[in-house]
Amino acid sequence: MKTAFINASLLHGDKEFEIAKNQIIIIEDETIIKVGEDLDANDCKIIDLKGKYLMPGLINMHVHLAGSGKPSKKKKDNAKLVKTVMSNPLTRMVVKNMCANFAKEELLSGVTTIRTVGGIKNFDSLIRDEINAGKRIGPRIFTSDEAISVKGGHMAGSVAIEVDTESEAIAYVAKAKERNSDLIKLMITGGVLDAEVKGEPGAMKMDPKIVKAACDKAHELNLKVAAHTESSEGVKVALRNGVDSIEHGAKPDEEMITLFKETGSYLVTTLSPAVPFNFFSKEVNNASEVDLYNGRLVFEGIRDCAIAALENGIPVGLGNDTACPFVTHYNFWRELYFFAKYCDVSNGFALATATKRNAELLGIDKQVGTIEEGKIADILIVEDNPLEDLRALSKVNYVVSRGHIIHNPEVKHIKEVDKQLDTLFN
Repeated sequence: MKTAFINASLLHGDKEFEIAKNQIIIIEDETIIKVGEDLDANDCKIIDLKGKYLMPGLINMHVHLAGSGKPSKKKKDNAKLVKTVMSNPLTRMVVKNMCANFAKEELLSGVTTIRTVGGIKNFDSLIRDEINAGKRIGPRIFTSDEAISVKGGHMAGSVAIEVDTESEAIAYVAKAKERNSDLIKLMITGGVLDAEVKGEPGAMKMDPKIVKAACDKAHELNLKVAAHTESSEGVKVALRNGVDSIEHGAKPDEEMITLFKETGSYLVTTLSPAVPFNFFSKEVNNASEVDLYNGRLVFEGIRDCAIAALENGIPVGLGNDTACPFVTHYNFWRELYFFAKYCDVSNGFALATATKRNAELLGIDKQVGTIEEGKIADILIVEDNPLEDLRALSKVNYVVSRGHIIHNPEVKHIKEVDKQLDTLFN
């Protein structure tokens, strides 16, 4: 059956998301077949949007499915926790289902495509395959499964394996290809919560030779490589040795900008996990003085790197680093808000980045990212105009995923997270 959305205020997905009023969008199966005014929809199921705003589904470029984003009062030993839950079949099944539910939460909040960059074992790929086979409801997933870290490195033992040598890194890349992972993720530097002293949130962890070996093997196997980097040195090491995307970023300088341009690599901006450190007190985010200091450095580095990249024509995508404290799977829209506010871009530019630009970076812009005839019906419909206020994205009226229509989707909110983050909106 064909479905026609009539009386839509269409944000079809150009650079600044201009609105076309009184539009009709007809979908058949998973495809958008007609877009325009005064279309013949007599043979269609009619959904009258009465002026609601229809746009492409959002694309989240930096997701970890193994966590809710609910902050904890104490630091957890994630490696020990993962080892425990993976020790028997029952808890493994529980954890996999938890990850699948978080993927579904992304979809119900209007995110129709996600890119996972570090997960437990190969759960993300298994969930992706079950969604593709119609066994689960969820977004389109591009997955790295477990990331590659080093002993004592970022997230080692939890959502990343440890390697000690170039040959071990090469072997894991080959294994990832065999189990059909979509990309490779490297943990090149440390992060805020594993830094031990002030001023060292992105200390180098991975030997550049390992970075190069992993990238060379990945490219040989037609896999892209993403890299966690939160220091200027880490970004440069990543770019010099073949990484395709920089996740997070750091204070830019002329050399870094030149490397971006020479390599053609892109930046994935992730302001959401750094925002609480920059704006919340330690009483709110349960962080130490060292964490707060380093978190603020990281926030400034991510922000300044994004601004410099945009000024220099370097491609910038958006992800929100889900599962970090205060970063849930239903609040990707907040990343767009932070991007507009702290990187001084328009709401329309933020929307275009989270749809059209992210689709381009993933290489799927011929299929999704804009509302056009012949493209896949990945659609988000909201009551109010997101060009005026990006908070409109938090109230989803319809989400359409590969033609499957979900009306008034609901997700379970973490009230304490929403309450604190809402204080940043004024």
